[in-house]
Amino acid sequence: MLLRQIEYFQAVIETGSFYLAAEKCHVSQSAISQQIRKLEEELDVKLLDRHNRTFSLTDAGEHFYRKSLIIINDLEQMKRETKRIADQNHTVLRVGYYKGYHGDELSEAIAQFSLKYPTIETTIIVGSHEELYRAMENDKVDIVINDQRRAFSDMYYNEILSESHMYIEISKHNPLSILQQIEVSELKNTPCILVINQAARQEEQQYYEDIIGIKGDFLFADSMQEARLKIITGQGYMPVDVIGEQDWFDTTIARIPLVRHDNPVKKTYCAFWRKDNSGYYIEDFADLLKTLF
Repeated sequence: MLLRQIEYFQAVIETGSFYLAAEKCHVSQSAISQQIRKLEEELDVKLLDRHNRTFSLTDAGEHFYRKSLIIINDLEQMKRETKRIADQNHTVLRVGYYKGYHGDELSEAIAQFSLKYPTIETTIIVGSHEELYRAMENDKVDIVINDQRRAFSDMYYNEILSESHMYIEISKHNPLSILQQIEVSELKNTPCILVINQAARQEEQQYYEDIIGIKGDFLFADSMQEARLKIITGQGYMPVDVIGEQDWFDTTIARIPLVRHDNPVKKTYCAFWRKDNSGYYIEDFADLLKTLF
């Protein structure tokens, strides 16, 4: 049994067509058909029921397809690990991001980067604004996705990625949840919930008080799950940053735009990395981020 035969079989299933599978694999349609028939002959089972121009998987074919995905995944992982072992000084890209960021852009950038550079290991750290700043200063992270809270420094590359709009998440049982938007000042009697570790609580609270203008009591959570449980049980609201258009469907929590004097509360998100720690991979990753944001 050849790996190529398995790849052809997977391509037929995933495209739903022998013709499209041939295009995907850059071979002729007859080559695809021939190799799959040889695969069936070697296994001595029927993998596909053919119906003129269409086909369906047999039970054996369904089983073989699922198992083949595991085999190919294991082989790809083995290839990556083997290359890393061969390169004792393998490259690691260390990425940090602000704990208040909840978008999909970063995960998509990492996925694309890993496909492009399969031998480069990517590690992730999450932290407060100041924790990430100190991590860059102490050479513990290569590139950071963070909101801008201080003037740009000429010691860093400062790549503006996007502007976020701040919303609050609040229980749908709260009377405020029916509002189309909410003023910062209207929240002074409702506790603000921040997702932050204990060491960074004071600095984060001070930022939301002094810069965002939130007044009143503050509650803290170590995770998003804990914060949303506090919201559901009516303990307070949580500010969140939303980049672009994001659909929000939740039966227990409402998401409302936050405004100050009728103007949306915004943040600027950037990628930061040190000029004395720049390089091709960091800059390419930054380009991916900029494209996706």
